Amino acid sequence: MSNRLTNSLIPVIATILGILVGTIIMLVTGYNPIIALSALWSGAFGESYYIGETIRQVTPLILAGLSVAFAFRTGLFNIGVEGQLIVGWLAAVWVGIAFDFPAIIHVPLAVIAAALAGALWGFIPGLLKAKFKVHEVIVTIMMNYIALHVTNHIIRNVLSEQSDRTESVAETATLRSDFLSGITDFSRLHWGIVIALIAVFLMWFILEKTTKGYELRSVGFNQHASQYAGMNVDRNIILSMVISGAFAGLAGAMEGLGTFGYAAIKGGFTGTGFDGIAVALLGAGGPIGIILAALLFGSLKQGALNMPLQSGVPNELVDIIIALIIFFVASSYLIRIFIDRLSKKGVK
Repeated sequence: MSNRLTNSLIPVIATILGILVGTIIMLVTGYNPIIALSALWSGAFGESYYIGETIRQVTPLILAGLSVAFAFRTGLFNIGVEGQLIVGWLAAVWVGIAFDFPAIIHVPLAVIAAALAGALWGFIPGLLKAKFKVHEVIVTIMMNYIALHVTNHIIRNVLSEQSDRTESVAETATLRSDFLSGITDFSRLHWGIVIALIAVFLMWFILEKTTKGYELRSVGFNQHASQYAGMNVDRNIILSMVISGAFAGLAGAMEGLGTFGYAAIKGGFTGTGFDGIAVALLGAGGPIGIILAALLFGSLKQGALNMPLQSGVPNELVDIIIALIIFFVASSYLIRIFIDRLSKKGVK
């Protein structure tokens, strides 16, 4: 069996194993897995409203997954997607509140502001990695907390008068759509899904079709060989983190301009940035894989909201299933051995 086919099968098998073990857990704890999974499906795709909400959930997950995957494809580990998302969210809302432009200018400006804010938050660990060899995992984790508390301070003391949230962004800056909301029974589906799909294409194009993308992948594969070949390793490390941060900032714009339309004090992390790590892992770092992985995680999260109501199963079981899927993806070495053995038996 070819290596590419094996790599494609691993996420599929990991997903099946995660759902299977989750089903066993439901049986052991006294729940009916058929009713629970039926409620899960119904809550994600049973009505047009749920379909709209599922796609809305998927949108920032795609961008967060792209952020993690882009850094990973270039040899870096961006664990700071959550913080980059938060500062992108705030930047988009600030532009959406502070300026009065026609929609054709206002929306792109707010989206670009979010990307730039995320890029800046990615630039700092990239610079420290390139110039001082400080490991990007440590820096990006710490910067998540800086982002959380700094944005909370700005919301409470700069963008509002001691309030827990800002005012809503101007109508000219929103990504919300009466058309999309109307065809999905007044869900919060917005035009951000189009931006997310464009970002998927951009990631593929940059990495696979440009000279700079080749350099970025080369540096990620072997820094010493790339430097010997005349590539500027430090510059490419910084650029990789900047682009990765920009994708994460866009994910924040989806929430600030689309789903919520404002920025609010956060008692903790949104979780979307961390879910992006799981999406990138399950999607094997590829654009199409990330879309499918985001669709899976988005539908699980949306469907989980219906499980306690329709089947009495606590929605925490979905979190267990997601964790199991990630566990099996992380155990891909064992799955690969299993596939290889089956392949060899088939040849015999």
